[in-house]
Amino acid sequence: MALEDLMKEVDWDHMTSGLQKEDEVYMICPVRKATADEREFLEAYKVEMEKRGFNAHYPATDTNQGADLGGYRICIDHCDEQKRAKQIHIFWNTGSTGSYVDLGTSLYLHRSEGKPIKLILRKPVQELVKANEAKGVMKSYEHVLLHVDDLAKKR
Repeated sequence: MALEDLMKEVDWDHMTSGLQKEDEVYMICPVRKATADEREFLEAYKVEMEKRGFNAHYPATDTNQGADLGGYRICIDHCDEQKRAKQIHIFWNTGSTGSYVDLGTSLYLHRSEGKPIKLILRKPVQELVKANEAKGVMKSYEHVLLHVDDLAKKR
């Protein structure tokens, strides 16, 4: 799907609800394994959020991704960045192992602080759930993502 079409798939009212100007959102998304198209979309998402007056933390450009300590420091930095953010916005890619680590942190912050977790693109996650359910898989990270996104819509 073209970048312009993907950007139209974003529910901007949902993504910006509950935010005040200059609030920060943390983007959970692929970094190392991101495709060129994903990087282009994520950069465009960050730019659009900033045009709307919010600060979007995109780990690929806003977190030092150096390999010192084998990635431990990156994980700790991501925890701190999520803690500072007002909301967590997720672009889900099942092949992004770092996203699973970040999701664990965000779920803890959701549970302990009520931090909203929102899906940047809901439709691909719904399609994964539908495919899983067709195979009899009734629980998955994707089910969890849809649930927390639904909870954020009720706030």
